[in-house]
Amino acid sequence: MMRCAFIVAIIITALAGCTLIPEYRRPDAPVPASWPTGPAYKETGSDLKDKPVGDINWREFYTDEKLIKIIEMALQNNRDLRVAALNIEKMRAVYGISRAVVLPLPDANGSLNYYRNPADIAESNDARNIRLYNANFGVTQWEIDFFGRIRSLSERALQQYFATEHARNYVQTTLIAEVANAYMVLAAERDALELARSTLKAQEESRDLIKRRYELGASSRIDLDQVTTRVEAARVDEARFTNLVANDENALNFLVGAPIPPELLATNLTSIKPPKDIYPGLASDVLLKRPDILEAESQLKAANANIGAARAAFFPRISLTTNVGTTSDELSALFKAGSQTWTFAPQVTVPIFSNVLNWANLRAAKADRDIFIAHYEKAIQAAFREVADALARRGTITDQMKAQQTLTGASQKIYDLSTARYRNGIDSYLNVLDAQRSLYSAQQGLIAIQLARLINLVNMYRVLGGGGQWEQEKNKE
Repeated sequence: MMRCAFIVAIIITALAGCTLIPEYRRPDAPVPASWPTGPAYKETGSDLKDKPVGDINWREFYTDEKLIKIIEMALQNNRDLRVAALNIEKMRAVYGISRAVVLPLPDANGSLNYYRNPADIAESNDARNIRLYNANFGVTQWEIDFFGRIRSLSERALQQYFATEHARNYVQTTLIAEVANAYMVLAAERDALELARSTLKAQEESRDLIKRRYELGASSRIDLDQVTTRVEAARVDEARFTNLVANDENALNFLVGAPIPPELLATNLTSIKPPKDIYPGLASDVLLKRPDILEAESQLKAANANIGAARAAFFPRISLTTNVGTTSDELSALFKAGSQTWTFAPQVTVPIFSNVLNWANLRAAKADRDIFIAHYEKAIQAAFREVADALARRGTITDQMKAQQTLTGASQKIYDLSTARYRNGIDSYLNVLDAQRSLYSAQQGLIAIQLARLINLVNMYRVLGGGGQWEQEKNKE
């Protein structure tokens, strides 16, 4: 008898380890194996060429000490990142629940039944009050997972748990990049504000000079009116950039989730130590390791596991209820000899008329998997485009920077020469205004290009999947 029970137990264990989940095969990446080439994609230097992006910690990539401290504040206080971490805890608990139901969960209970037995049904035709004490230990409605339905659902929960981890990493990657960009934008706006103030001061000095010349009859009224318009235009820009600086400070505080000490903010772009330049590597190697791509793949695996659960629904479900205990009409005799009871109640549910619903559920599960395949492929395509755009920007930003610096220098010379010619009475003040307008525009453009170069370094690190090493962050804490 024991031998047969042992054999049955082995068979049940072996069958319970099987699932009907389709074999998972990662879809081919719908992008080229290498990055685009052409005039925009010039080979540039790299500070960390021999190190994979996924192994480059953000503290190694960023070199500005003030920015590093601000990022650390954001990782501690940002609410989106906190929600993403809590989602991991939630899905970990869900996976724990799905794992627990695979095994039988015994429980114990005690009860008191007190009822009246009427005379009509009593054997002695005497009404009686009956009191029964019960103590039981056993398993209630445990489904023996012969065809892997529960294990398929558990695998789905596991992949969804992995997806939340990857989602958290992606949130951190994006947050670090957003904080760095906001930090640099604020510095650029402060540069633009300082430029507007210096321009306003220069225009006010020119206005005072022309006003004296006008009073002496050496300048015309139109010269005075023209310089007045430039003064007010510079005043408008000063007010506008003052507002933008305040807005940028608010945006950075919001990302960080706490007020930032003023001493941590960069005064201008030149005070910021630029991040390191990195090598993009091979498209097929880099993109598949991005947190958002890994999240999409985990969701695809979860949908694939759900097909196994839908397939298992076509087969019978076998559940078991069993317990042992004692029953007595006196509490003191509950555990005495002769009061033992036991129950063994297997149940088999065969899907006959519900197979129409099961077929519909299976088709829906397969369609769901195909949807996640499309999402996964689209995520790879979007990632490839982001990297390609960043590479194109990196390949052209140096030439643009050199050209803008040359333009600014030439504009400065033209402005100085026009001012000297006007003061010597050779040219009209209109030429000075045109030269000043061109110089101001070139100086603003130079600030924009300097900012674009820094942001390109930040975005290159982000689109290649850098900055999501959250385990290191957790251990550091």
